Amino acid sequence: MFRILHQIFRTGIVTEPLPLLAEAEIEEVGARLEDAIGRRFSKSLTIRMVDAGSCNGCELEIHAINNPIYNCERFGIHFTASPRFADMLLVTGPVSRNMEIALRRTYNAAPSPKLVVAVGDCGYNGGIFGESYASLGGVGKIIPVDVYVHGCPPKPADILSGILRAVKI
Repeated sequence: MFRILHQIFRTGIVTEPLPLLAEAEIEEVGARLEDAIGRRFSKSLTIRMVDAGSCNGCELEIHAINNPIYNCERFGIHFTASPRFADMLLVTGPVSRNMEIALRRTYNAAPSPKLVVAVGDCGYNGGIFGESYASLGGVGKIIPVDVYVHGCPPKPADILSGILRAVKI
């Protein structure tokens, strides 16, 4: 135990801060997002993230907006494990045939009015996976989508901008 604590104190903080340009972009989008969430959702937006069959590139970027560097909770965004408490569904990947029923059930379990944001090129049109024996294509073919966030994978600032566009609808 003491050996681990000694190593932690000896190593210190190894996380690098964001470049100033990226930090300014996040702060600008975050301020607008915090204002929009405050007006529409009483200062708290709860998101249920659904992986419908992606390669996990978009999930890594979504996890990045929730890490200590980007810290989306300072803007009023919280993630939940249950769609019954979610205001928004954040869906990634092309919808695989195995996930079609689960995605529909998740969408139906979310309370109205529900917002859906499809993240990444795969969420838009199937991306490099397209439509095949295993993939149904984009999220919009299975459930209604309010906002698409393009990119493979999109940057965390783009994901926050997409959430902002959905909240302003």
